[in-house]
Amino acid sequence: MRILSGLQPSGRLHIGNYFGMMEAALKLQHEGEAFYFIADYHSLTSIHDGKALRSNVRDLAIDFLACGLDPEKCVFFRQSDVPEHTELSWILSTVTPMGLLERCHSYKDKVANGISASHGLFAYPVLMAADILIYDADVVPVGRDQKQHVEVTRDIAIKMNETFGQGLLKLPNPRIREETAVVLGTDGRKMSKSYGNTIQLFEEPAKLKKAIMSIPTDSTPVESPKPVEGSSILALYQLVASPADYEAMVADFEAGGKGYGDFKKRLLQGITDYFAPFREKRAELVANPEYVNKVLAEGAEKARAVARKTLERVRQAVGLGD
Repeated sequence: MRILSGLQPSGRLHIGNYFGMMEAALKLQHEGEAFYFIADYHSLTSIHDGKALRSNVRDLAIDFLACGLDPEKCVFFRQSDVPEHTELSWILSTVTPMGLLERCHSYKDKVANGISASHGLFAYPVLMAADILIYDADVVPVGRDQKQHVEVTRDIAIKMNETFGQGLLKLPNPRIREETAVVLGTDGRKMSKSYGNTIQLFEEPAKLKKAIMSIPTDSTPVESPKPVEGSSILALYQLVASPADYEAMVADFEAGGKGYGDFKKRLLQGITDYFAPFREKRAELVANPEYVNKVLAEGAEKARAVARKTLERVRQAVGLGD
């Protein structure tokens, strides 16, 4: 089983990235042949500052490794180190129906949230399809909101196979963890940098406390039971607490007698404790930049070896080269 997934270096990682995609990807690296990449080509649709992008790429590489990515068990690389992605993307774009892209909700959502409309943003799903198809991926772990992109990838692969020969490209399948597919942000909406409602993975203690204590709550008196349904505090606590601790908080919500400030403090401690080992590992990686560079360079070499074979197969099928 070959697994493929990527993350954009659009800023510091938040716990929505971790529980929505990274945790599943880290487990899958032990189940098959995993290819994980830093999607810096994609990030150009929203980041137009070269220095910032390089910094983001470096931070993402360190964060992913700190969270448990094992370069001995997977191929970890920077997307732009494998230019075969963009060549395949162009070839795919020549058979991709405009109507297919026009139905993609991601483009509309991003424009609605202030990202400038561009061809790159509109054609984003085609490059994503190339990312997946160039490695003959079987499984793509994604959040529920990204499922449509995998469906689009399958549609494009079917179109290529119909046009240039059945079996040319493998059809991938999404792998979605329903229980954590959408992680709530501090405002109750999906956690997203564009909403400004994130809790960063490696946030400074004071800023982490401020983010959690700012979670909006209702005016239920301290002595009264608190509504469990739709609680951002409970939804976030469930991600980092043991089942027993989570059930204890639910019971305290229903019993009354404790205020939201108490529950937020428990959430703060839960997040701090859960990510403490990752923080320690991150500090080691920051102190060893040569190791991070080596991991990315070796990963790119392995990725290109696979990508070249797929691209050559496609080039022959469509009539490029001798």
